[in-house]
Amino acid sequence: MVFDPEEWQAAWIVAHRTKPPETPTPLGQMIRLIAGFGGFLGRKGAGHPGPKAMWEGIQKVSAFALGIAAAKQAFSPSG
Repeated sequence: MVFDPEEWQAAWIVAHRTKPPETPTPLGQMIRLIAGFGGFLGRKGAGHPGPKAMWEGIQKVSAFALGIAAAKQAFSPSG
């Protein structure tokens, strides 16, 4: 497993605005999803995402995961 559950689920929630699936998204699909947060457009003939798009995307996914964790804690019945 490359991504923590909190990371891939946060990426899914932000990208699709739906509840994440029970099983993780395939790695290739996850890479393109994260690269999209970093500015990768994925146009025909664009090739693979570069390191800059991946770096920026991963930073955003980390922030999404922290935000979702904070919201869960703030709005939990015991919070």
